[in-house]
Amino acid sequence: MHDAAWAAGFSALRVREGSDRVVASLNRPEVRNAIDQTMVDELHALADHLERHPALLILTGLPSDPDKGTKGIFASGADIAQLKERRRAEALAGINSTIFDRLAQLPLPMIAALDGFALGGGAELSYAADFRIGTPQLRMGQPETNLGITAGAGATWRLRELVGEPLAKEILLAGKILTGEQCLAAGLITELVEPAELLTAAHALADRIAAQDPLAVRLTKAVFHAPREAHPMIDTLAQAVLFESEAKFERMQAFLDKKNERKQDSK
Repeated sequence: MHDAAWAAGFSALRVREGSDRVVASLNRPEVRNAIDQTMVDELHALADHLERHPALLILTGLPSDPDKGTKGIFASGADIAQLKERRRAEALAGINSTIFDRLAQLPLPMIAALDGFALGGGAELSYAADFRIGTPQLRMGQPETNLGITAGAGATWRLRELVGEPLAKEILLAGKILTGEQCLAAGLITELVEPAELLTAAHALADRIAAQDPLAVRLTKAVFHAPREAHPMIDTLAQAVLFESEAKFERMQAFLDKKNERKQDSK
């Protein structure tokens, strides 16, 4: 992987690009990766690139450093200093919700690799991902009501879809903070690994996705997120497109060739 030339001017994100994936790291260590306007702007630029050049996205934060004794962190939430000054007009602009929704709708899957704090807007950013992998040190929650506001960037509806209403209400209304183990038990993350293995696990998952046919993955994601009333027509249309793709013929022929080889070997 190499540093992405198109992201050379970024300051709140560090971006590395490979042939089939982009790794973007939130990079505001001085404020525990609080999400400010600069980070939002750079996430929009990242989304713009991935919409025009579809690739898998691994989104992560600051890694832990055992030598320095520092802990990893994904994002501690929105930048409270900026949030305190925002008024009704900024709330109606949906600054965070707009970019999180844009990331959720990227053509190819997004993987959030989570360590340390993923709170408030940081948690909501991770909910927009298709997959979440975490560490035992992960702490996820929504402290917004304690600050006199609501979780306005997706938690009030995405969290219910992810973990169910009872636990979502405990997180949103009672300020419950989940540990990494609790996130795994609730299905909020799909894998629990040590911090040193976090990116390795994210890349392993990306490898499995990359082994599938990209167009089939892209259309399956789009169909999965379509509203209920669009089914089954949208499934049928997506299948019709894929039935004409070269990859379908090549992959099915390869499957049949391998099956025939096994039959011959067993004789």
